[in-house]
Amino acid sequence: MLSSTQIALFNRDGYIAVENFLSLSQRKLLMNRAEELIDDFDPSTSQSIFTTDEQERTSDDYFLNSGDQIRFFFEEKAIDSQGNFTVPKQKSINKIGHAQHELDPIYKKVINELDIPTMGKQLGIKKPRKIQSMHIFKQPNIGGEVGLHQDSSFLYTSPMSCIGFWIALEDADIENGCLQALTGGHITPLKKRFKLADSGGTEFEILDETPWPDSPLDLLEVKAGTLIILHGQ
Repeated sequence: MLSSTQIALFNRDGYIAVENFLSLSQRKLLMNRAEELIDDFDPSTSQSIFTTDEQERTSDDYFLNSGDQIRFFFEEKAIDSQGNFTVPKQKSINKIGHAQHELDPIYKKVINELDIPTMGKQLGIKKPRKIQSMHIFKQPNIGGEVGLHQDSSFLYTSPMSCIGFWIALEDADIENGCLQALTGGHITPLKKRFKLADSGGTEFEILDETPWPDSPLDLLEVKAGTLIILHGQ
């Protein structure tokens, strides 16, 4: 449950941090399970690369059809031009997604223990639904940059209703890739929408060309187990 103060902060800033949301045992379950899934993953089944630069985002069928699957996405620099790994497999993965909350018993157990639907209702969602889950890695040396974006560009609804629940499985700081946010940025219009292109593949539909506010981003440095709730806009 969120307090009235937390709800007010979310509505003001577009995000809030909730400390001690995930226990040490829950974090270990998820991290150990992720290692097991990667160990069992056969890279020859796909070499889809999750590119964090929007203009280079891989949009093949493997990515587009992953909404009801558990799939693995490589870092850009994890595979060379010959198709060979440049790092060990465990260090090559950018993320696992997007349906382990439904398909994997460990992820499903931990996520169902969390009071996320209640929080969603408190923040204005009438019928909260867990649409996707991602286990995101911050790989040393080869990890790509994630640019400023709005989650509702990728999980678009009308009216907009996307809220992200991001949990730090380890301490997160500027050195290992903590989140950064534009405080109050959720009041700006949605900039673009990621959608299927008529000619095949995907494209971004530009909705608003207004530049982002020229304000410094806040570093959301948090301890392991902290939940950060992010407005989709």
